[in-house]
Amino acid sequence: MLRMLFALLAGLFGAALLHLVIILSLPHFTGKDAATRVAAEGDLDKFYLLGAIDDAAGLSNDDPYVRTAVCSFDVEENPVRLTAKGNVPFWSVALYDAASNEVFSMNDRTSVGGALDILVGSPIQLTELRKALPAELQKTILVETARPDGYAVLRTLAPQPSFDAAATSFLADAGCDEFAAAPN
Repeated sequence: MLRMLFALLAGLFGAALLHLVIILSLPHFTGKDAATRVAAEGDLDKFYLLGAIDDAAGLSNDDPYVRTAVCSFDVEENPVRLTAKGNVPFWSVALYDAASNEVFSMNDRTSVGGALDILVGSPIQLTELRKALPAELQKTILVETARPDGYAVLRTLAPQPSFDAAATSFLADAGCDEFAAAPN
């Protein structure tokens, strides 16, 4: 009787574990994970605004009070600088690696002067930059990422229709550009 109970419990545990592994790995094998969808939006190093309707990559922005833009980047060659300025009531940015693990996040309340200014790079790239930090990066937040490719999600609020133009302009003018340090 004890052997049968043990076999039944082992079978149930094994089946539950197998289902969990399949469910968690499904986005990776189908190409429908967030990183793949963001990369399908278009070129690297450019913010793309998301609309209320699913676009070709399958991304959408369902919240009527939030405007969202995404940018796919690769820091293999050079770091990437994320910038944005504007008069919006709130903004937040989150950086993810290619496996959709959050690497870094911040908002306007934790930024320097309320503006978005982040430099994302590999530990080696940022160590080299720190040795002789250019004047233009004195107030920039440096974020190290272990993986070379990833994506950024930039959000802002438009709680009333009168905020919509400012929110859209803030996201449209946001920069996601490769940063090449000036030669010494």
